[in-house]
Amino acid sequence: MNSVLIGFLASLGAGLATGLGALPVMLPFGLSKKAQGILLGVGGGVMLAATSFSLLIPGTEAAVALGYSKTAAALLMVVGVLLGGVALWIAHTFFPHEHFFKGKEGKESEYFEQIWLFVIAIALHNFPEGLTVGVGVGSGNSGGLALAGGIGLQNIPEGLVVAIALRNLGYSPLYAFSVSTLTGLIEPIGGLLGASLVSFSTALLPWGMAFAAGAMLFVIVDEIIPDIDQKAIGQVGTVGVMVGFVVMMFLDVSLG
Repeated sequence: MNSVLIGFLASLGAGLATGLGALPVMLPFGLSKKAQGILLGVGGGVMLAATSFSLLIPGTEAAVALGYSKTAAALLMVVGVLLGGVALWIAHTFFPHEHFFKGKEGKESEYFEQIWLFVIAIALHNFPEGLTVGVGVGSGNSGGLALAGGIGLQNIPEGLVVAIALRNLGYSPLYAFSVSTLTGLIEPIGGLLGASLVSFSTALLPWGMAFAAGAMLFVIVDEIIPDIDQKAIGQVGTVGVMVGFVVMMFLDVSLG
């Protein structure tokens, strides 16, 4: 199967996990905050391991294979990671800085606008995640699909929180579920772009992997870690991160 198509489908699957997380608003019961924390932690751990084992290490090897010295390859990865992080930082200066469990602070009179800004922010931050999946899978990396699975796991609690926020505004369960699912469908757009770029030119592969790693690191440090560090989740999320990290490390090293 074409690598671009695989990258698109993998990112689509990860994005649809957002809708899976929103399903409980259609049911008489939902995921507990502890369960959300575990899923978010495991997904974050998988993403953290994937940053090293699925993106940075293969990206460095790809640069060396293209003729770069080890020092030049390392510098390329450093620049690429910084560019990815800066790109996400710039995006966050134009859009509200949100956390999935904490939300945006502000006056009660602005609650409605804040919730919708929150939903938009969640949707937009799915783009670099999709880009990461597209680059990882499109490059033919054996850990690409596991990476997509990890991002899908952390998308589940995101979808639930978006749906609950919309329900709190008085929207119907079906509407809340539909909007939450749509926020995840930004992901395959990024996936298609990422897979297309690395398939277009092998020279772009190390740059794409470094950029994706930087974007992912920003999301992990700026969004996921603060969320799993909330008192309501406690050490459960931390354990989830460690479990996700070692599982992804094992899969990537053993299958790579």
